[in-house]
Amino acid sequence: MEALRYLQDPHLVARFQNICGVRGKFSRSVSAADSSGTAGRTCSHNNGACSSHTAGEKESGKLPFGGAGDGDSVRVAAAGARRRTTGADDDKSPGDGCETAPRNGAPLCGGDAGSSAPCPGELGPSDPVVVSTVKPLRRNSLTGDAGQEFLIENRFLFYLFTFGTELGNELFYITFFPFVIWNLDAFVGRRLIMVWVWVMYLGQCTKDVIGWPRPKSPPVVKVEMFYNSEYSMPSTHAMSSTAIPFSLVFISCSRWEYPLPLGLGLALCWCLLVCTSRIYMGMHSVLDVIAGVLYSVLILLVFLPVLDLIDGFNLTYRYAPLLIISLHLGLGLFSFTLDTWSTSRGDTAQILGTGAGVALASHVNHHLGLLPDQTPDQLPLAFPALSVGLVGAALLRLVVGVLVLMASRALMKAITIPLVCRVTGVPSGDVRKARQHMEVELPYRYIVYGVVGFNVLFLVPWLFSYVQFS
Repeated sequence: MEALRYLQDPHLVARFQNICGVRGKFSRSVSAADSSGTAGRTCSHNNGACSSHTAGEKESGKLPFGGAGDGDSVRVAAAGARRRTTGADDDKSPGDGCETAPRNGAPLCGGDAGSSAPCPGELGPSDPVVVSTVKPLRRNSLTGDAGQEFLIENRFLFYLFTFGTELGNELFYITFFPFVIWNLDAFVGRRLIMVWVWVMYLGQCTKDVIGWPRPKSPPVVKVEMFYNSEYSMPSTHAMSSTAIPFSLVFISCSRWEYPLPLGLGLALCWCLLVCTSRIYMGMHSVLDVIAGVLYSVLILLVFLPVLDLIDGFNLTYRYAPLLIISLHLGLGLFSFTLDTWSTSRGDTAQILGTGAGVALASHVNHHLGLLPDQTPDQLPLAFPALSVGLVGAALLRLVVGVLVLMASRALMKAITIPLVCRVTGVPSGDVRKARQHMEVELPYRYIVYGVVGFNVLFLVPWLFSYVQFS
């Protein structure tokens, strides 16, 4: 238990950020309010989002080992530069923010009550001038909060870990999986998506069942804000970064000629980069990341041996389309219930919709003879020699295909959201608020990304069969 508490300690995350050159300057009124106890307010957490309430009210949500909160009112400024805050007034009283009192009443940054010792990563008056001042990556989709400024002393690590965290976001998925399908091997691509769907689905559900909040800020600096409203345990970025690269090696090693140690080495680097980036971003504790990796390994041990059976069912079973649609839709409706809205529910419906669309397209392709699998006598496949023409054709297919996907997604969004709002009676004037209703969000996400998944494996390859990029 002591080891688990240590691995979940937000100060461990803050120390790692400090080593990597992420610096934040937290208001000293925070510590003063904590020690005086005059604020009389605590923080409750719904899916990791912080909301304040008066003392004596019942707290909602489940507590992790250390009772970490998630107050994010971080005030940051470059040395000698004018202070700027977002969404907060400078004359705000100490008791008005979630950061003013930790759940256990202890000082936020360690030491005795009233101590002025800085938090890990906090700037002091004699600290050197830093390289740059930046804002968190993307605003929080639940609250619209864009976060506070922070300071970056090591630009290389900032860009490296920004790239690492993007390997687990939608932009990466909508380019990587299609690239594999359109340019390398549709067999590998569709099975990789199946693994991704199940790993992410189980990870999102487990995260909402456990209900642990994000690492507390302060002392943690929130370098990213987009997923801050979700719960924290386990890290689904860590799960996907374990499942995708190692599954890619597992599925492709018997089909393609390449050195297995090279594939495993690249998969390990991929996994370590993404996992480390989540700690750097202040989104997960070390315990969250370790649990995500181990949970993903457990899922792969169960799922990979039956991958052939599931794929064969999707391709050949007569009633597979009906069961595919029903199963994925049922999982989205009945798998878990949130205590309040967050990005988690929509992301889960999006993942399930994509998986249903790809599985349905694989069934259609099999019966139409589109993208046929290689026969055993054609294996193993050899990578062609790289050339300007080959790379150019691959990039052109990717660009054209992604444009088709983006256009179809935009079209389906424009059609589906007003239609679902009209059917369910939800006002559609404010689209962001309308999408927070479960009766709108689930069908909208499922339909839109079901179409996108179907187009990835059927429509775009069908178009490519008429247009040769070579």
